[in-house]
Amino acid sequence: MRAFALAPIALFISTLLAPAAIAADEHEPNIKGLYLMTDYPAVTIRPGTTSNIPLRLQDYGLAPERYQLSVSGVPSGWTATILGGGQPVAAAMPAPDKDVTLQLRLDVPANSKLDQQTLTVEAKGQGTQTSLPIQVALAKELPAKLTVKAQLPSLRGSPKSNFEYTLNIKNDSGRNLNVSFGAQAPENFETSFTEAYGSQELSSIPIDAGQSKDIKLHVRPPSTVDAGHFPVTATVKAGDASASTDLSLDVVGQPRLQVAGRDGLLSARAVAARQTSIPVVVTNTGSAPAENVKLSASSPSGWKVSFDPATIDRLVPGKEAEVQARITPSDKSLAGDYMVAVNANSRGESANSQFRVTVNTSTVWGMVGAGVIGVALLLMLTAVVRFGRR
Repeated sequence: MRAFALAPIALFISTLLAPAAIAADEHEPNIKGLYLMTDYPAVTIRPGTTSNIPLRLQDYGLAPERYQLSVSGVPSGWTATILGGGQPVAAAMPAPDKDVTLQLRLDVPANSKLDQQTLTVEAKGQGTQTSLPIQVALAKELPAKLTVKAQLPSLRGSPKSNFEYTLNIKNDSGRNLNVSFGAQAPENFETSFTEAYGSQELSSIPIDAGQSKDIKLHVRPPSTVDAGHFPVTATVKAGDASASTDLSLDVVGQPRLQVAGRDGLLSARAVAARQTSIPVVVTNTGSAPAENVKLSASSPSGWKVSFDPATIDRLVPGKEAEVQARITPSDKSLAGDYMVAVNANSRGESANSQFRVTVNTSTVWGMVGAGVIGVALLLMLTAVVRFGRR
C-alpha cells in the first residue's frame, strides 16, 4: 500500500524534472572532435613586416593526445612559425573539452609580390587530424589604427587629490607609429602624461606594429573646485588615425579652515604672569563639514596657552565658531611685542594665524621698582648731606 501511495508523488516529481532535463540536453553542444580555429581566417600583411595570427587547437570530447603541428603552402622566402607560450612549438596536447592557445608568426620579405596566398595549418594525431586554411593578402600600406583603454576610467577624490589614470595604447596597424596624446578637461584643471613606471613627462611615444604601451594621465583639479562629477577625454593620434576614451572624476567635498581674531583683529594685550583671554574665530569656507577641529598654539618659551573649548566637534560649511585662547605670558617676559601662532586641524585640513601679543609689566612690579629707586635716592641724598658737612 505504501508503494502505491508514493507512486503519484514520484510521477509528479519526474514530471517537474523532465522539462529541465530536456532543456539541459538542448544546451549541451552536439560537437565532438578536434578543431583548429582563429578569429581572423583572412588577413592583410605589408611586405617586410612580421605578423602574428592567433590560433586555438580545440578538443571536444576526445581523450588527450599529442598532435603534430605543421604549416603548408608557405611561399618561397616566407617564414612561418607556430608559437606556443611565446616560443616555437612542434606539437600540442589539449585536455578534453579544452583548447591550447597558439600563434602563427609570418615573416614576409620586403620584395614579395602583392598576391594573395593560402597557408594551411595542420594538426595530426593517431587517427585524428584537422586543418585550417588562412588567406593572406599583401598590401604596400595598411591604414593606421589605434585603440586606447583605461584600466580604471572613473576615479574619486578630494580637491587636493592627484587623479591618475593608466592608459593602454595599442598600435593595431601594420607599421610602427609615433603616437601623440592629449586630454580635454574642465577649465583650470591641469593635465599631464608620464611614463607608466616613471615621472618623465611625455607628449608622444613610439609604438611598434601590433604592440601596445602603457602611459599615465595625471589630472589635478583647482583647489577651489566645488564637489561634483567632471568628464575628461583622453585622445591619441598618429597620422590620420586617432582614438579616444572617456574618463571621469568625482570630487567629493573638502573642508577649508580659516583662523582669525574677532572682527579680523590679530593683536591683543597681556600682562606678564597674568592670564589673558583672546577670542579666536575658526571658519569653514569649504564644501564639507570639518569634524573634530583641534586647537593648538606655538608660543614663546615659558608661556602657557590653552583653549576653551579645545575641540570643535563639527563645523559645517559656511559657518564659524568662536573659542577663547587663554594666554599667560612668562613672569620673565619683558615689555614688548610677541608672536603666538594659533593652529586649527581637522583630519588633514589645517589653518593657522599669527597673533601679536603686546606684553606690559605688572603695575605691582612697577611700584616696587619705583620704591627701590626712591629708597636709593634717599640714601644717596643722606650720604651727601652727612659727608658734605665734614
